[in-house]
Amino acid sequence: MSLEVDSLWDQFKRTRDPKVKEQIVLKHVNLVKYVAGRMMFTLPPSVDSDDLESAGIMGLIDAIDRFDPKYGVKFESYAIPRIKGAMLDELRKLDWIPRSIRSKTRDLEKVIREIENIKGGPATDEEIASKMNISMNDYFDLLREVSAVSLMSLDNIIYDEEGGKGELHEVIEDKSEPEPDDAINKDELKDIIMKSIDDLPETERLVIALYYYEELTLKEIGQVLQLSESRISQIHTKTILSLRGKLHEAMKV
Repeated sequence: MSLEVDSLWDQFKRTRDPKVKEQIVLKHVNLVKYVAGRMMFTLPPSVDSDDLESAGIMGLIDAIDRFDPKYGVKFESYAIPRIKGAMLDELRKLDWIPRSIRSKTRDLEKVIREIENIKGGPATDEEIASKMNISMNDYFDLLREVSAVSLMSLDNIIYDEEGGKGELHEVIEDKSEPEPDDAINKDELKDIIMKSIDDLPETERLVIALYYYEELTLKEIGQVLQLSESRISQIHTKTILSLRGKLHEAMKV
């Protein structure tokens, strides 16, 4: 942090002055725009970016209230997951995903899970398209249709009060499924997800790591892996549905 921002934090922690807090918000509003821009890429035009940013501002304010510089964690690292979480909560409240897309997502996830259970390994695009009796072009169109659902699948990450990053641990909220903690505890949940990520093919594992840990955009990941942005989006969507399917399977045990 710059000396100016450090000074603002010192003032705010001593006085809790709303005017100082407002200055801190203004200094970090670019974080909200960054997270919103990253999310909007996979969201349909019906989602208003202003609504998303408004929710993100509330997440930023909450992060400012809770942040303590004494832990030595960068405020940006602490704030981004809270901004993102506030935006995801807003999306869930809006319930903007059509029922038809939710249904297609469940069907696709089921097919992936069936293939992987039978072969004991990751399903390929060709195997999934064949199982669904559709062409590869129709399969890729389907991935594009359900890609927005996958946005909210692994974006919930455990952060402790000091801002330290934990492990990926949740899948997209689905009202038709029980809450993960109702069936298995959080440690078991983390183990399942992390083992599933370790078992992914290299390209899929890299996409997950670069998107969720390094926070690269899909376009940037495409540049790293020398693949098109649309191909990275397809890989991300299929991988998320595979991980989600494994978790749902474990919850039924």
